[in-house]
Amino acid sequence: MGIVLNQSLKNTVITYLGFGIGAINTLYLYPVLLGATFYGLTNYITSCANVIMPLFAIGMQNSLVKFYSQYNTNEEKSRFLSFTVLFPLVLIIPMILISLYFYDEILFFLSKKNEIVKDYVWLIPFIGLCMAYFEIFYAWARVHMHSVFGNFIKEVGLRLFSLVLLIGVYYDWLSVEGFVYATAGLYLLAFLVTMFYAFSIQKPTFQFAIPANAKDILVYTFYIILSGSVANLLLDGDKIMLNQYMIIDNIAFYSIATFIALVISVPSRAMHQIVYPITAKLMHDNKYDELNVLYKKTSINLQVVGGYVMLGIFVNINQLYEMIPKEYNGGILVVFMIGISKYFDLILGNNNAIIFNTKYYRAVLFLGVVLVAVAVGLNMLLIPSYGIMGCAFATLISITLYSVAKLLFVVKRLHLYPFTIQTLHSIILTLILFLLFYFWEFPFNPMISIALKSVLVTIFYVFINYKFVISVEINQAIDILINKIRTLS
Repeated sequence: MGIVLNQSLKNTVITYLGFGIGAINTLYLYPVLLGATFYGLTNYITSCANVIMPLFAIGMQNSLVKFYSQYNTNEEKSRFLSFTVLFPLVLIIPMILISLYFYDEILFFLSKKNEIVKDYVWLIPFIGLCMAYFEIFYAWARVHMHSVFGNFIKEVGLRLFSLVLLIGVYYDWLSVEGFVYATAGLYLLAFLVTMFYAFSIQKPTFQFAIPANAKDILVYTFYIILSGSVANLLLDGDKIMLNQYMIIDNIAFYSIATFIALVISVPSRAMHQIVYPITAKLMHDNKYDELNVLYKKTSINLQVVGGYVMLGIFVNINQLYEMIPKEYNGGILVVFMIGISKYFDLILGNNNAIIFNTKYYRAVLFLGVVLVAVAVGLNMLLIPSYGIMGCAFATLISITLYSVAKLLFVVKRLHLYPFTIQTLHSIILTLILFLLFYFWEFPFNPMISIALKSVLVTIFYVFINYKFVISVEINQAIDILINKIRTLS
């Protein structure tokens, strides 16, 4: 777990730094400088791009991680890397040609509720293509155990440059329309920078040669496309559905709430960057006892860290919404619903990495397709009557059902178990502290209230977790920190 803990901690710090910059953008700059309409438009375009990204990548980012360690010679590895970069073009080019042929029909469908979407539809495939190749070259770096730089570009770089663009809007160097186009340019820049970084780790010798195990790769790739599409539809499909039923401003209201809730999943995102290739290697080597230990450790570590983040958000949510424009205030319940679904997914540890490296992953993926259909149906049913609340409830139900299905699959098929008695202790602790602090309001400025309550929550949460040894590894990290402080003093 040394390299896991090392790079996971770095990735966690980077990801939280990115979310800190994102919080400034999302909670203050986007609503004020762009307004609800263009903020909603920007989110809609990037959400659509994220949904089609798995089709453009053809699952090569996951295939690269799964199969790279199986090649023994540098020639085989080089051939495989070339294949993962060039093969997606086989599907990308026909998809773009088909889209151009049906462009008017696509334009009418996507803009029938919000006319403003019409002028920016072409940015969706452009950004989707940049996202796809970013993920492929990021995977190129990750298989060489270089996960930090790509994570920095993804989590910090994009948000930091968005902040620069927003400053440009503030000083009238850039129009709100220009901001949307410049955002597409940022994704292109992220892809190019990551590509050259990947090449610096291992120089490419491009050759369109078919790997010996091409059939296995293509079969796996098909299901990974399915998996990525399911995951991204569950993540961003709600915003796409909102565009079909409500004015685009509501996407802005919903996006702020979901951004706040997504902070809960940051520890998981950070850890998975390095845990995924390690999980793939353990499964390839049939080291299931070690994998079971890793499963439990990732589960409880993510639960403790993610539970702390969720607790901090939930007990401060009312004060947080006092600090943003009043028209966005209807999203508090959305934060709770999306946050709970993210917390449950978080405590499953490296569950996804295990599933996608087994021969049984297909059944779960088809179940995911069914649950996406359920999500779409629930959104169609609930959005017209309940607006963004209905959308959030549909997402909560869909993500929770999908998470339960994946958990049961790993338990029943592989006899791997993520939970221990500490899992229950952590849930009880988090619930008690929520009930204690949520209804305790300070009669101060919202920022001061958030700071005071956060300090108190941190003291209680860390002390009780440490006292009851909820996570051995986190206790060890705290001990190391205490010893360093004592040494310095």
